Amino acid sequence: MLNQAFAALADPTRARIVDALGEQERTVNEIVSLFAITQPSISRHLRILREAGLVTVRPDGQRRVYGLDPRPLREIDQWLDRYRRLWARRLDALERHMDEESTP
Repeated sequence: MLNQAFAALADPTRARIVDALGEQERTVNEIVSLFAITQPSISRHLRILREAGLVTVRPDGQRRVYGLDPRPLREIDQWLDRYRRLWARRLDALERHMDEESTP
């Protein structure tokens, strides 16, 4: 699922759709109104996001309402956490080195 989420979010339009759905649930037409592309194109992007597990869809009468499913984003965050810790240790070591260099 992690690879699917990364692949889906690599597309700028899909990343922007996820951002929009992070603010609130939206219908397809509401999502279309945010972009300068056609409804069929948005529907294809939504299908990819749904298959990656990033969005949910629920019927509301004749409309389909899309929302964000945060679980894959949590997986990405957990994966990135080890790199955050790595960089934090390296930056701490750099800070210590700089402090030692500046001490006469």
